[in-house]
Amino acid sequence: MITPPTGAVVEAHRWLNSALADLTDTDVAGPSLLPRWTRGHVLAHLADAARARARVVEHALRGEVVQMWEPGERDAVIEATAGRTAAEHRAAVAEHADGLDRVWASVEDWTEPSRFAIAPLAPAVHIRWREVLIHLVDLDVGVRPSDWDVEFSCHAVDFLHTRLPPHVRLTATDVARTWGTGVEVTGAVHDLAAWLAGRAPVERPRSTGPLPLLGPWPAYR
Repeated sequence: MITPPTGAVVEAHRWLNSALADLTDTDVAGPSLLPRWTRGHVLAHLADAARARARVVEHALRGEVVQMWEPGERDAVIEATAGRTAAEHRAAVAEHADGLDRVWASVEDWTEPSRFAIAPLAPAVHIRWREVLIHLVDLDVGVRPSDWDVEFSCHAVDFLHTRLPPHVRLTATDVARTWGTGVEVTGAVHDLAAWLAGRAPVERPRSTGPLPLLGPWPAYR
C-alpha cells in the first residue's frame, strides 16, 4: 500500500508555525530570498496553497473534480494577501495547514485513483512537503538547507535530479546514495538538494570542472 509522508508534512507545518512565532510586521514586509517577493508573499502562497490543496481533496473524496485555482487566481490571491500583518499571516498559515492535515488524515486508501475521480492524491503530499521545507529557507528566518534531514534531502534529489544534463552523476558524501552516471558532482546530500532546487547550498557541490547548468523544474503530475 502506498503511504505518502503525511506525518512528515505535519512536522513540516509545525516547524513552519514555530519559525513564524516571533515575526514582526516589519519582518513580514521585508524581502525574502525569492526575487521580487517579500516574506509576506511567501507566507500568502504557503497559506493559500494549503487551502487550495485541501479543497481539491475534499471534492475528490466526494467524487468531484475541481482545479486548485482558476486562471490567474493563484497570483491574485498572493498579491491581495501578502500585505497582511504578521499576526494575520500566522493565523492563516496555521489554519490552512491544519485544514490540509485534517483532510489528508481522512483519506483511507491512497492507491485507487478511481475512487477520487482524479489522478492519485499521493503526489500532492510530496509536493507540499517540498513546498514547505524549501520555502522555509526562502523566508530567511534562520532555516538553512543544512537543517533539512537526510530523508527529505534524498527525496528532494530523487525528484530534482532530472534537472541535470545527461552523463552527470551525483554522489552524496554523507550518505550512501548516488544518482545518474557520468561526470561526478559531490557534496553533502542537503547541499545537493539545495543546489538542484536553485537555492544557495551551505557548501557548493564540487566537480572536476564547472558545475553543469540545470534544466527546468520537473513537471508536476
